[in-house]
Amino acid sequence: MQPWMCVFCANEYAPDADLPEVCPICDDDRQWIPTSGQQWTRLDEDADNALDVAEVEPGLTRLSLRPSVGIGQQGFLVATSQGNILWEPPGFVGPSLVDRLVECGGVAAITASHPHLYGASVSLSHRFGGVPVYYNDLDRRWLTRPDPVVEFWSGDAEILNGVRIIQCGGHFPGSAVLHLPGAADGRGALLTGDTIKGVMQPGMVTFMRSYPNMIPLSPRLVRQIADRVTALPFDRLYDAFGVVVDENAREVVETSARRYIGWATDETVDPDDPYADR
Repeated sequence: MQPWMCVFCANEYAPDADLPEVCPICDDDRQWIPTSGQQWTRLDEDADNALDVAEVEPGLTRLSLRPSVGIGQQGFLVATSQGNILWEPPGFVGPSLVDRLVECGGVAAITASHPHLYGASVSLSHRFGGVPVYYNDLDRRWLTRPDPVVEFWSGDAEILNGVRIIQCGGHFPGSAVLHLPGAADGRGALLTGDTIKGVMQPGMVTFMRSYPNMIPLSPRLVRQIADRVTALPFDRLYDAFGVVVDENAREVVETSARRYIGWATDETVDPDDPYADR
């Protein structure tokens, strides 16, 4: 019997789970349930979604399903000398993904930036010998499929070979980024999910509690995220939805945080606003 899946977020539930009336991941102000109501399905091992694979730089491969499932995040496979890290996998175990992971040498660890983007992590772990699925301790109440392969962490943790996951908070209290010190030709890179999200304007990023419902974060939390990541050496940033800040990403995060905080606290005002307190 295959695990249950929420159709809307594509997080998995145990095969014998007593399913809730609605998925708690989706029934939250950060996410949403369509007016048509909650829908469940079983994880399909024979699903024939195509997998688009792109090596974005040496040792870092982007994985995108077509059509996408759930929230539609793009996952990454991070190659290290100790094995591959699968970052933000989809709610999918079809041949296009599993066969590609086997071709790349398998998976040694699985993790994600926050509870929305864990997909079929436990099922994929079982496919590769029960490798650890790292899940932040502050967010443990959102874990939809408890399993012995899940390892809780907090603060920061080394996943493999110097690649570390750093707790930043914000979108969720345990929201995190993955730091790749050797990426970007040794200048370092971050995989940020939507703990820090790219936007339409090049050279800017943003921070939100809810992206679909457009609920902002407090200035305190934005400052917390910026302080924790700018303490790291990095020059490039990849979010979960196809945006790349190719260079000067550390400065982009800092200036974007200052811009956000300025507008949120009314310290920054529009020069044409006649009612601003200058």
